[in-house]
Amino acid sequence: MSKAVLDALSQRFPSAVHDPYSHRGDEAIFVAPAAVVEVATYLKHDPTMDMKLLLSVTAVDYLGQTPRFEVVYHLTSLTHHHRVRLRAKVPETPAEIPSVSGVWRTANWWERHVFDMYGIRFTGHPDLRRLYMPETWEGYPLRKDYPLRGRQPLVPEKDIRDLVRGPGPQPRTSDRVFPGRAPRR
Repeated sequence: MSKAVLDALSQRFPSAVHDPYSHRGDEAIFVAPAAVVEVATYLKHDPTMDMKLLLSVTAVDYLGQTPRFEVVYHLTSLTHHHRVRLRAKVPETPAEIPSVSGVWRTANWWERHVFDMYGIRFTGHPDLRRLYMPETWEGYPLRKDYPLRGRQPLVPEKDIRDLVRGPGPQPRTSDRVFPGRAPRR
């Protein structure tokens, strides 16, 4: 069934998609980075495709190859029971691709994940900032040239007196709970 999706994409976008393939039931097609939003919009809104579920957005680092990165979109149609993988090759400089967060809202977090781990920027993203690492983190941990023994600058600790309850009024001391007993130190 998903083979029909690849054929439809090849016919509708002959200059934007290329090299469709199927391997063990997984259909995939390469998409030009500039056409990712157009192809994604078609796949979501066309009634014969109905790819309303974006399962994930991830990236692959092919260190030493040109282009170096590949952004991969996993899409599923719950009504037609087919799935497809879109693959877009992204150069190392500038490592940018248009954002599909306007098509699928879930792409917002997935694209932030890819940005934080690989450093690939998504143009047009509403809130592109680090998701896991602190803002002061240097480098991108899932790149193949990331130093394994590197040291990161220390992140200052936040002033939170009570780790369980957070900032705010402090709990009563034990001398109030148990009269006549000295508070613990």
